[in-house]
Amino acid sequence: MKYDTLIVGSGSAGNILAARLSEDSSRQLLLLEAGPDYPTIDALPADVRLGYGTTSGIIAKSHDWGYTGLASPLRDGLPVPRGRIVGGSSAVNAQIFLRGIPEDFAAWADMGNHEWSFDQVLPYYCKLENDHDYGSADFHGSDGPIGIRRYREKEWGPDQQAWGEACRQAGFPECPDANLPGSTGFGPFPLNNIAGVRQSTAVTYLAQARKRPNLHIFANCTTRRVLLEGEKAIGVEVECGGQIEEYLADEIVLCAGSIGTPQIMMLSGIGPEQHLREVGVEVSHNLPGVGRNLRDHPTLNLLWELRFSPTNRFHWHQACLRYTADGSHLTNDMIVYIAAVPDQASDIGDHLFVRPTVNLAVGEGELRLASDNIKDQPLLDYRYYEETFDRERQRESIRLCTELIEEHPAFRGICGRVLEGPGDDLHDDDALDRWMLGNADTGHHTSSTCKMGLSSDPLAVADQWGRVHGIDRLRIVDASLMPDSVRANINATIMMMAEKIAAKMTGG
Repeated sequence: MKYDTLIVGSGSAGNILAARLSEDSSRQLLLLEAGPDYPTIDALPADVRLGYGTTSGIIAKSHDWGYTGLASPLRDGLPVPRGRIVGGSSAVNAQIFLRGIPEDFAAWADMGNHEWSFDQVLPYYCKLENDHDYGSADFHGSDGPIGIRRYREKEWGPDQQAWGEACRQAGFPECPDANLPGSTGFGPFPLNNIAGVRQSTAVTYLAQARKRPNLHIFANCTTRRVLLEGEKAIGVEVECGGQIEEYLADEIVLCAGSIGTPQIMMLSGIGPEQHLREVGVEVSHNLPGVGRNLRDHPTLNLLWELRFSPTNRFHWHQACLRYTADGSHLTNDMIVYIAAVPDQASDIGDHLFVRPTVNLAVGEGELRLASDNIKDQPLLDYRYYEETFDRERQRESIRLCTELIEEHPAFRGICGRVLEGPGDDLHDDDALDRWMLGNADTGHHTSSTCKMGLSSDPLAVADQWGRVHGIDRLRIVDASLMPDSVRANINATIMMMAEKIAAKMTGG
């Protein structure tokens, strides 16, 4: 059978595309996923179904690709969690539903993506959400599939209340709605978790579309490469149950994520020609930007002993702090996550967990093939803190967090001795830089490895609608398409991108 549209990857973007495109009953769709499928909420493993309350904490660990990367010259073997399951990383992530800010999309438009200004993406952010707190307010939606709520300050745990008090006294403004354009400061996280259930695209969008006879879902199928006929994509080669199969379609859409999509592209012979030859892949189309421009939100962990026993019955991240680093030209370029982690979800017992994070790094890394075998994970070189500006902002944030936690009276009954931190290196820039490089961690927001842009940009892989430059009938819709990251957790933005491109594909 030949399909109209074949989607590789059943994650944040792939499920939305499948749901929207299959609304046209005349369109035959095939949705391929490397991981397993659990067709009902009740069938889901507990750590996937529930966004907290299990030994996995707020990130499900049972369905992970097992990726690792090079964080810096001083830290290799960095775990990079990504979901291998129908639902993708939306089925395993921490459920923080922050949007990108207007300045992010002004930058995207300035790179030649004129359809991606904030005014043009806002309707699709609103379309996907059912905001239980602000759904009827401006800039929000109440009819979308993704449920969103926030913890009111009176619901915050002791650590979150102490954090709010410390931020308030430090002069940061209160921010009741972090998805309101122009907002900054401290306040509740928007969470796509309703009554404990993680609102993934599998239990929302895909659940609404599963029974459509024109939508075909094949799980446990690993896509090995895109099949090409000259400069045209005609299908994919897939391994299912140990058998190699070929599926043909009029259009192929890669939604395999910012790691999987560039890997499949390069294994198909589409990418930087010199590198492809080095690993034994026959070059079909030289596209130097594939795997370049690797972005993330570099971070690290500061840990303190807790003086109370936290509960696992609530989401850990209830209150956030976003601010602009001293002297920075980038608004809201820093974010801090704080959590009281219970011993049942930790190897080190109850502890206070603080993650000061560069919310828009200027540094970039690179993804390359390890071999010509899809089973060998690609090489991820993040190059965190390679840029002076990123190191300066991270140093400032570490010192800010340490001061707020260790010196503010609100934390005296909350935390005790330091479990992980820079110690005396805190006060020396060079020493602190070395500590940062040795402890650099992922913000879980890998993106931009097949960026959209004008064909005149030598590193642009696709146009602003995801159509791959130089290859007909091949499209990319996932985090790899971002030209740069956004100043937010990226899941909401990936979903917005899928809604917007789906509307373009259907003529909406």
